[in-house]
Amino acid sequence: MKLDILVFAAHPDDAELACSGTILKYTSQGKKVGVVDLTQGELGTRGSAELRAEEATASAEILGLAIRENLGLRDGFFLNDEVNRLKVIEAIRKYQPEIVLANAYSDRHPDHGRASELINDAVFLSGLTKIETQLDGRGQKPWRPRLLLHYIQDRYIQPDILIDITPYWEQKLASIRAFRSQFFDPKSIEPDTYISSPDFLNALEARCREFGKSIQVTYAEGFTSKKLLGVKSLFDLL
Repeated sequence: MKLDILVFAAHPDDAELACSGTILKYTSQGKKVGVVDLTQGELGTRGSAELRAEEATASAEILGLAIRENLGLRDGFFLNDEVNRLKVIEAIRKYQPEIVLANAYSDRHPDHGRASELINDAVFLSGLTKIETQLDGRGQKPWRPRLLLHYIQDRYIQPDILIDITPYWEQKLASIRAFRSQFFDPKSIEPDTYISSPDFLNALEARCREFGKSIQVTYAEGFTSKKLLGVKSLFDLL
């Protein structure tokens, strides 16, 4: 299946927290969007890898994803090495996305920055003919996405581009709440964590409102790019 947008996330719920509004914007327009989670989030204090998988499936339905896969890399310990680059390259070549969205350059969780570098390198290498990969025993063709953007996560990073997600705010929250084991639940008896506090989701809303205010809308999500971004017309910026 060829995708329009492929989102890579170090952990299940990264995509929901950082760019689910953007995902919803484009799935609602009929674009094919998929998410590939690098790890199962098995080191998370609350829940389990099995429960996170169920939650990821529930969220995928809310987001209208065409596919959701998990590469099964080691949570907390995966490296930007040849083995893992090849796994990501295989996914890129499998789905041939025009756009890739990936983790923030750096963040509170060290996996996020490592994932950012891993995806950045794999996006480039995926276009090299002499790197050979296979899918179901058949060779894959080289493929390099036309655009790689990095979403913004816990730590503030000045965005290069903002996307209006106002019409999709409630659905974004629903996709986050699908991960019921991870976020605020007054009935939960599991240990409190940094992200299980109600203040965490309040801060997330404040960030999206701040980004929205910058472009005169209610809510927006921000992205960064390592290359200069261009438009065909100044009127596209209005």
